[in-house]
Amino acid sequence: MAVKETATTLDPRVVSLDQFRGYTMAGMFLVNFIGYFALIPEIFKHNNTYCSYADTILPHFFFAVGFAYRLAFLKRLKRVDSVWTVYRHAIWRCLGLILIGLLMYHLGGRYRNWDELRETGVAEVLYRGFRSLPWQALVHIGVTSLYVLPVISKGKWTRITFMVLSAGLHVFLSKAFYYDWVIENRSIDGGPLGFLTYTIPTIVGSLAYDLLVTRGPRPSLRPLWVWGGLLMALGYAFSCITTLQLSPGTEPEWGSWLAAPPFFAPPFPTDMWAMNQQVGSISYLVFATGLSLCVYALFVILSDLKGLEVGLFRTFGTNALAGYLIHDFVLKAILPLAPRDSPILYVAAAFALYFTITYFFIRHLEKNKIFFKL
Repeated sequence: MAVKETATTLDPRVVSLDQFRGYTMAGMFLVNFIGYFALIPEIFKHNNTYCSYADTILPHFFFAVGFAYRLAFLKRLKRVDSVWTVYRHAIWRCLGLILIGLLMYHLGGRYRNWDELRETGVAEVLYRGFRSLPWQALVHIGVTSLYVLPVISKGKWTRITFMVLSAGLHVFLSKAFYYDWVIENRSIDGGPLGFLTYTIPTIVGSLAYDLLVTRGPRPSLRPLWVWGGLLMALGYAFSCITTLQLSPGTEPEWGSWLAAPPFFAPPFPTDMWAMNQQVGSISYLVFATGLSLCVYALFVILSDLKGLEVGLFRTFGTNALAGYLIHDFVLKAILPLAPRDSPILYVAAAFALYFTITYFFIRHLEKNKIFFKL
């Protein structure tokens, strides 16, 4: 590029980010619908033993959140006189996301009558709600954004140190009790402490913003590819610890110390080191974050350098919160019409109907310049 981009010259809407986020939204719509059906391959379903395609979607969101979070935070710091005003806005935004998430996911438990609720007790009701259902995308994004708020505007090494310490704390707690607790309580998407490892894609997303804003799109490609590849390799290396710990009588038949590659189910029992979205394991988040960097690099090439823009991804990517809320509403309306053992043609038709209706609503909001923001 002839002109080096800076934080003051970068377009407020980074097209590659909108396209990346739009792709991620479309991927979420796909796996959230088809993952329900028996005939769909496991790679399109969430699981607890390896990283499937479906499992890559949530880390993509956190990568995009980290990128946009730093962009917006630094932009607000330059516009206002009081730093507290910026922090207060961020805090209220995070709390708003958490509240919306709690309303969407519920607090857990259904009680048929007053006597059942009274016998359960307040403490148990709160515990049931705390341990599982609320810990999904919006709540995780809100909590993780609050957690990284003290460092989101800081220098590169401060953020990296914070990320490494958070990941290390998650490993320590997983070894102490957390891995077994999550499995026992059937928590999802990392459970209550998932924010510790979701910090990884969030902070790396903020670093990707720094890279793009200081170097510009073309010079950023090589670092994006290199660091993406290194993080994927590191995540896979973490997953190999599971195999290294196996006793001699339980080694895989092929006798290698290597773990099964990503996107393939392991042929042996797994532990806290395996790629596991249910627990939010470090191997899973490190690998998926590296993949996010590589996928984002593709959109930098296509959108920022070649000027290509997919209208569908633009619609989804510029109104992500609206899309998330609307897709869940449409999903719950269409999915009951499709039995779990439906044939492939019926599944395809049901998905097309669900996807079209979802797109129609989000596109209508876009045409009328209505965007859901907190």
